[in-house]
Amino acid sequence: MTTARAERWRRRLPDTATAEGTPKLSRSLGRLDLTAMGVGTIVGAGIFVITGVAAAEKAGPSIVLSFLLAGTVCVLVALCYSELAAMVPVSGSAYTYTYATLGEGPAFLVGWNLLLEFVIAGAAVAIGWSGTTVAALDSLFGITVPKALAAGPGEGGIVNLPAVLIIAVIVVVLVGEVSLTARITKALVGVTIGVLVLVVAVGAPHIDVTNWTPFAPFGMSGIVGGAAIAFFAFLGFDVVAASAEEARNPRRDVPFAIIGTVLIATLLYALVSAVLTGIAPFASLDNSAPIATAFGGLKIGWIGNVIVIASIIALTKGLLLIVYAQVRLMFAMCRDRLLPFGLAQTGKRATPVRLTLVLGLFGAVIAGLLPIDIVVELVNIGALSAFAVVCVGVLVLRKAEPERERPFRTPFVPVVPVLALIGCVLLATTLDGLTWVRFAVWVVVGLGVYLGYSRKRSTLAPVAVRN
Repeated sequence: MTTARAERWRRRLPDTATAEGTPKLSRSLGRLDLTAMGVGTIVGAGIFVITGVAAAEKAGPSIVLSFLLAGTVCVLVALCYSELAAMVPVSGSAYTYTYATLGEGPAFLVGWNLLLEFVIAGAAVAIGWSGTTVAALDSLFGITVPKALAAGPGEGGIVNLPAVLIIAVIVVVLVGEVSLTARITKALVGVTIGVLVLVVAVGAPHIDVTNWTPFAPFGMSGIVGGAAIAFFAFLGFDVVAASAEEARNPRRDVPFAIIGTVLIATLLYALVSAVLTGIAPFASLDNSAPIATAFGGLKIGWIGNVIVIASIIALTKGLLLIVYAQVRLMFAMCRDRLLPFGLAQTGKRATPVRLTLVLGLFGAVIAGLLPIDIVVELVNIGALSAFAVVCVGVLVLRKAEPERERPFRTPFVPVVPVLALIGCVLLATTLDGLTWVRFAVWVVVGLGVYLGYSRKRSTLAPVAVRN
């Protein structure tokens, strides 16, 4: 395809994925850093928040199968992500890939929806962190945080203050160098994996098989519905894609980290969810701190306390990486002038300080005021829509530019992208109708922003129009 035709499409070719003279990020992350960031996000953000909601409201003990189904879909999507990530190794994740395959308009909507995913995901993890921390303060030290300061208006409180405060702490860390984030992540990933091993080892002897009966109380629809909620737990591989511009060897290491992250997480989730639903009735886990709830009922002394404290550490790490990813996504959109370019300016440490502060503020407001069930479903529908477009992008680029170099190739094309696309659509159809309404409103607002602001200011717009 010629450059002129690409410009008519407003399509940024894979080998020119960033405009000349725009801010760049420092390449300082290796394969271990990327994998640790992916695993750290998934493990910290997913199992400690989502298990209770998905088990109690959707799948029951068959949440184990829900995690396996969600993991299978994510492996297929990850294979598609890996091909495009290796071809377009810059910030922006699915937004950048769509820009290179389907053009500017679809790319803006994908980025807009991913922004919804990341900002809301950060709020969800902050709410989970708050619930776990409040429970720990009560059980360990007898400190009771008033409900007015531990829940939003929708749950009978005024503001979820702990959730707001932890986001503020994360913002302070992220305005520093990215290498600092990577070092903190690697240190805490070991803690997180240790927590899950401890959960399985300590919890397994206390499993009461009667808690698994009936195993699938809501039938197959419950398993699929649980998978749609559990999908939230696998969003860490998107964090890896978002960090491609800061990877030292992105064409080799990003695909490795994306696929490895999903496989590791699927195994861990299946084991941990089986233990949690085995030691406590699934209905009792319907809150933002399911591990604390399950082990609090066992009365097993200091081991249970260690698990609760380590869960807080793991959630902190997960939140750190989700906020990191949302900043890198919006950085790419601002750098392309689809959102205010001034926000893309980097500080002396080559990090986008302004964006970090702005997105931290938005996340704090959402976490402080909204309940977790609404937050989680909004995250998933934003992610599923973006992932579906990535799958389509692989098919389109294979057809349009079959000769282009692909450092990593998605296997069994078109079977893998088509199956991944079907999986995303299937999971999305199980989400609540009101979630679709909220999502539709968000998309309409995004269209308005693109047509009224972004299109004429884009770096690909004619200079006369842009000025």
